Amino acid sequence: MFKEKILVADDEQSMREFLDIMLKKEGYKVSLASHGEEVLKLAERDIFDLILMDIRMPKLDGISVLKKLKTLSPETIVIMITAYASADTAIKAMKEGAYDYVTKPFKVDEIKLIIKNALEKKNLQKENTLLKQVVRDRYHFNNILGQCPNMLALYDLLEKVAPTKTNILITGESGTGKELVAKAIHYNSPRKDKPFVTLNCGAIPESLIESELFGHMKGAFTDAIATKKGLFEMADEGTIFLDEISELPLLMQVKLLRVLQDKEFKRVGGTEDIRVDVRIISATNKDLEEAVREKRFREDLFYRLNVIQIKLPPLRERREDISLLAMHFLKRYAEELNKNIAVISPEALRILLNYDFPGNVRELQNIIERAVALESHPELTPQNLSSYLEQQPLMKKNLFDLEIPSEGIDLEKVVEELERNLLVKALDRTKGIKKKAADLLRINFRSMRYRLEKYGLNQQADS
Repeated sequence: MFKEKILVADDEQSMREFLDIMLKKEGYKVSLASHGEEVLKLAERDIFDLILMDIRMPKLDGISVLKKLKTLSPETIVIMITAYASADTAIKAMKEGAYDYVTKPFKVDEIKLIIKNALEKKNLQKENTLLKQVVRDRYHFNNILGQCPNMLALYDLLEKVAPTKTNILITGESGTGKELVAKAIHYNSPRKDKPFVTLNCGAIPESLIESELFGHMKGAFTDAIATKKGLFEMADEGTIFLDEISELPLLMQVKLLRVLQDKEFKRVGGTEDIRVDVRIISATNKDLEEAVREKRFREDLFYRLNVIQIKLPPLRERREDISLLAMHFLKRYAEELNKNIAVISPEALRILLNYDFPGNVRELQNIIERAVALESHPELTPQNLSSYLEQQPLMKKNLFDLEIPSEGIDLEKVVEELERNLLVKALDRTKGIKKKAADLLRINFRSMRYRLEKYGLNQQADS
């Protein structure tokens, strides 16, 4: 099987024959032309990956052919060759779109390497184009599934805000798809071919957040063994997604505000102002307005981030979408796990429809993935759904239907006992690993550490 197609154009028969033999030995499919008009005729009938063409040819010179090829076959790489070395012709050829320029006599290894590098670059560009298309298709608004009225209103809003430069705040409970929406906005915006970078503000230690966002200079602190770009610099002309923005420390809120106002910042330990053009999409599952009232979040920063707010509804408020989402995840995981499962049994679907999904769409996705992995029948059956789905009504009664005795209760003590008990159980379940326990309780790592210190449970936990 041949590799790429190459057209060799030279008025010297000996040169054409030499290049024909050499390139065919390398596995390329080779065509030959003796003058410029023949090059254009062949290019009209076939698509060549690369054309190796002499500048001086009869009937139509190489530069004139190059100009026409840029319209006729813009993706074809053109390398110019000539025995008449001239800086002016080299510059002119490059200006007209030639990939490279070599002079006769050239070394065989040299021309092989130039062709190899040119075709590798072309293939890489093609792969990047295809990858970007796949990403855009994945994050198209149509892939944010839902048919209920509030989801239809959401699609309309997303289509309006995506083309703008406006900063956006996405709110909603954990698992509602905030990062998916952020990516959909980016990949349907004019910035779609530029970087999309993410920072979870609750997952990075406070001492490292500034370096993560703005970068640092070599020697700025103990572990700064090399100069490093920050996420804002990496996201220039693109989008930065700041998840769990409510967890950003107050000092960093001040520095983020400056970037929003001045479009510039300094690396840690640096003196140079670095200017950037970055769209900020932030997200939170907390009430930021309450945080502003309690002085835990800067009001001026809140208004800068909250130019447009997109509120994602919890799954329990869009129950008509549960069947649609469940079937979507069923099809996805049946394909990934090579399972012949096409439907969800009526009883299994009833269980799903009656569940409140505190973990929202992410929880539904995990439940379906687990059930598909365990299922051995051509339909998804109730026994392979997570057992706690059936126990949900009992949990509600135990936790929320408590009776208040006539003498009253100490509310704070009851809440603290419940919280401590759940922390202990989570640590037991995860064998003392704090990060996994935090994920189980759907709280961030910083909040987990605070609670463990509050109840003196650090010794029970591993790091």
